Amino acid sequence: MVKNYILDTNVLIHYPGCIYTFEDNNIIIPIICLEELDNLKKKDGIIGYQAREAIREINNVRQFGDLHKGIKLPSGGSLRVELNHMNTDNMPDGMDLNKNDNKILTIALNIKKESKKIQTVLVTKDICVAIKAESLKLKVQDYENDKTNMDLLYKGYQEISLSSEQINQIYHGGLEINQESGHFLPNEFLSIKCFDNNSHETLAKFNGSKIVPLKYANDKVWGLTPRNREQRMALELLLDDEINLVTLCGGAGTGKSILSISVALQKVIENNSYNKIIYVKPAVPAGEAIGFLPGSEEEKLKPFMDSFGDAVESLMVDKSKSQAIETSDKLLKKGKSTSFSDKKLFTVEDFLEQYRDAGVIEMKTFAFMRGRTLSSAFVIIDEAQEMTPHLAKLMLTRAGQGSKFVMIGDPSDNQIDNVFVDSKSNGLVYVVEKLKNYEITGHVTLEEVERSPLARIIEDSL
Repeated sequence: MVKNYILDTNVLIHYPGCIYTFEDNNIIIPIICLEELDNLKKKDGIIGYQAREAIREINNVRQFGDLHKGIKLPSGGSLRVELNHMNTDNMPDGMDLNKNDNKILTIALNIKKESKKIQTVLVTKDICVAIKAESLKLKVQDYENDKTNMDLLYKGYQEISLSSEQINQIYHGGLEINQESGHFLPNEFLSIKCFDNNSHETLAKFNGSKIVPLKYANDKVWGLTPRNREQRMALELLLDDEINLVTLCGGAGTGKSILSISVALQKVIENNSYNKIIYVKPAVPAGEAIGFLPGSEEEKLKPFMDSFGDAVESLMVDKSKSQAIETSDKLLKKGKSTSFSDKKLFTVEDFLEQYRDAGVIEMKTFAFMRGRTLSSAFVIIDEAQEMTPHLAKLMLTRAGQGSKFVMIGDPSDNQIDNVFVDSKSNGLVYVVEKLKNYEITGHVTLEEVERSPLARIIEDSL
């Protein structure tokens, strides 16, 4: 049965292509939403980009008809911009009718009263608007098309039991799976316990056809040794150049950043497997915004990129200065800098500055990624839970030949400062679920907090 779906501005910003996802229903965009998009398009960062994309999508449809009368969509539905239905007689006293949110509610309420044979639904991601809509007896829903059930989110591993004979087979050519073994996804890890020998257990991986042992089980990376089971799994994915996309979820202190950065440093600086490290992070402050920052692009981004330096500093504690200076000389052999050996790497700032000057380390925000092709690069996308699914797609389509992408973040609601996504609809969990079936992708959810005993009890208790 055909319905009227009235879209709030935040839905268009969350996913600019949402107008194509309502099947054969009527999509109605209040003119106020276009005004809000017009105001938001000039903003820097994620919101401005998404607003501009939403405007482009609507404009793409405009060429096929009249937006006032309604334009047929490929899905069978229609799209129209609503200019009328602004009569406020049905709105209760006490509502500020100058607010755009309340104007959208007014339009929805009037369309509902006029279209009695067609159900009218307001689609919004604004909780307060949803509460007010229900109070007005309007049917309201969140945008559901890209939501992930967090209880069923793919973890990247499972625990199984096998016989001693089957475990031995894993280390002698791999274990072919059958219905008794279970169903596994490519690059899914298996924590295996032996049901006929309690002391016999191992960690293995399904490679798409067989259960095989880990390739990098005993590797130390840039002085870093994994501290728990999930970190060993993560390191296995990060070190494997045949896996082009790795996603890591986990709370604060579980090791997402330091594992990714340690592998990036080893792969780029020591092994020359990739030409550069590109570290991407959203310029979204946690809590109160600090306002305008003076200086160059690099200076403006520094407060948001300090987490990269913190990870390098932690790694440098385990890796002596002499080792760091010795590996830095490899940059000379690559012809990256002629004055590089004149400096000694006594500080993390010197270390990062020299590699940035040589073009080996780049630090960027999402805003600088459009139009780029990232080839032969180890790309780390930090705080990926701040991305919308649309922006996640934009980032991953930057992948060129010979690149590896690593998306890391904590998708819990208390770690998301972008009002247009939540724990169920952010770009990180969207990518995890959509790409889990491919042999060139891998995922692990990290559970154990290893940063410090204090960080562990804070994560568990607060």
